[in-house]
Amino acid sequence: MQEISGYSDKLLKLLVEFGPRVVSATLVLIVGLWLIRVVEKVINRGMARSKIDVSLQKFFISLIAVMLKVLLLVSVVSMVGIETTSFVALLGAAGLAVGLALQGSLANFAGGVLILMFKPFRVGDFIEGAGNKGTVSSIQVFHTVLITPDNKRVIIPNGELSSSSITNYSAEPTRRVDMVFGIGYDDDLRKAKAILQRLVDEDERILKEPEPTIAVSELADSSVNFVVRVWCNTPDYWPIYFDMHEKVKLTFDAEGISIPFPQREVHVHSVSAN
Repeated sequence: MQEISGYSDKLLKLLVEFGPRVVSATLVLIVGLWLIRVVEKVINRGMARSKIDVSLQKFFISLIAVMLKVLLLVSVVSMVGIETTSFVALLGAAGLAVGLALQGSLANFAGGVLILMFKPFRVGDFIEGAGNKGTVSSIQVFHTVLITPDNKRVIIPNGELSSSSITNYSAEPTRRVDMVFGIGYDDDLRKAKAILQRLVDEDERILKEPEPTIAVSELADSSVNFVVRVWCNTPDYWPIYFDMHEKVKLTFDAEGISIPFPQREVHVHSVSAN
């Protein structure tokens, strides 16, 4: 009976000593979680009004929420009476261990933040980066998804993409189409140039400004090469490129202008046995 009475006294003493702390810490935890949700909603509304990218909004809100919850947890633990110094040191050690284990993921995470903040490209842009070309399908925190022209899905880690040079073919409203056409040395150079000029003038997709360039660029081994440089709206780049090559071939054939191709002459000499 004395032992039971002793345990009861100790339990009562613990309840008297720690009971108010536990109750206070619980109340602080409940109120703190509620306040964090309120802060999330306020920040979300503010970002929505500022027209920040949706992906960036979700990322920052989740990051702020995690940081506030960690601070709340440390405060609640200290209220109960646990030494926060050792607790914080434990969190730091755990964070360091996780960081070392996830170095690649953290690099991709940082790359995703840079891409979302500085926007070197957007969803729908056709880009070249990290050795790949394609249309941006989605930008995630850790990776970016491209769809190649032949409909392959390429997933590129953001760390690799953000640290390499990026060519954005869709960033500007207009692009220059560079083409080269060759004619034979025996063909009429002025006639060929007039034909190219006519084909360029007839295509309504080609912009008048900047003015198209049609000039002799090279006296090659087997051909006289014309460079044709025209400007167009970015979506018209490939249609103009393909159509112009087809039209030039058909028109040159109809007008008697030859398009040289590499040829090799083989001379066979017979040597008598004598």
